[in-house]
Amino acid sequence: MHTIIPETLDPLQFAYRPNRSTDDAISIALHTALSHLDKRNTYVRMLFIDYSSVFNTIVPSKLITKLRILGLNTSLCNWILDFLMGRPPGGEGRFATGAPQRCVLSPLLYSLFTHDCMARHDSNTIIKFADNTTVVGLITNNDETAYREEVRDLAGWCQNNNLSLNVTKTKEMIVDYRKRRTEHAPILIDGAVMEQVESFKFLGVHITNKLEWSKHTKTVVKRARQSIFPLRKLKRFGMGPEILKRFYSCNIESILTGCITAWYGNCSASDRKALQRVVRTAQYITGVKLPAIQDLYTKRCLRKAQKIVKDPSHPSHRLFSLLPHGKRYRSAKSRTKRLLNSFYPQAIRLLNR
Repeated sequence: MHTIIPETLDPLQFAYRPNRSTDDAISIALHTALSHLDKRNTYVRMLFIDYSSVFNTIVPSKLITKLRILGLNTSLCNWILDFLMGRPPGGEGRFATGAPQRCVLSPLLYSLFTHDCMARHDSNTIIKFADNTTVVGLITNNDETAYREEVRDLAGWCQNNNLSLNVTKTKEMIVDYRKRRTEHAPILIDGAVMEQVESFKFLGVHITNKLEWSKHTKTVVKRARQSIFPLRKLKRFGMGPEILKRFYSCNIESILTGCITAWYGNCSASDRKALQRVVRTAQYITGVKLPAIQDLYTKRCLRKAQKIVKDPSHPSHRLFSLLPHGKRYRSAKSRTKRLLNSFYPQAIRLLNR
């Protein structure tokens, strides 16, 4: 299936595609917001959409029509239709809607089914990771017309495609750094008011309306410390340094560095120290030198940037443009440290070293 899907398909759907991950989705959402907030008299509204029983609502006939529009061949479309309309392995029963639960193909089919859910206004961006959908609205001079139209269009698209918005779990976060802020009127969907929140867990990362990372780092540090106890136990049981180091890499370092390229650049000094303290504790227990969080961040930023540069289909590829002499990349212009310290400007600086 993956090899048949055209590379140009919905570049802002980050699931089930090579060289795409949750940190790509988070980084693009943050870069879109921070680039806009770098200008005067601006703010950003982020709507985190929640759907009800997404896999149960796929209409097979609609999906097949969309797959044919995308150019998938007839025999494959017929196979998918048989797969959805039958109930393997016995074939008993027929489904009017839905894809089988706990089936590896269902999330991919859902991603294809929603490929045409894209922003209609240039000032909005719709970022998707499987069934996680986020609308990023860039507001200038308090004009929210395009953003509100986008939300109405999205609600209409959901009705036309048999998708049910869970209005009680859909949340909105507003990022507004202006000194003279006005009250932000709430967004309504189907007559229901969307709750405005100060923070939201976005693809596993706690994002706040100040785009600061203390809440996320505290959560990460707490989770990582919970794995320090079993690490001590393993040491007492006589496990050697290599096994202890492997346990640390799999169970502690992976927690500390989840999606690190997206958020670490704007961490405060105290947040960074808190993360590094966990590493020092683990290093004392294991008795072996462990990589510093800063070094892991730098290494992963550089590796991700190199992959994006080599992939013209990546939605961030355009952000890495060579200067006329072809030896260095064009640095991002920024008025604020928030933008300057975010992933893409940092990655360009690393490539230019």
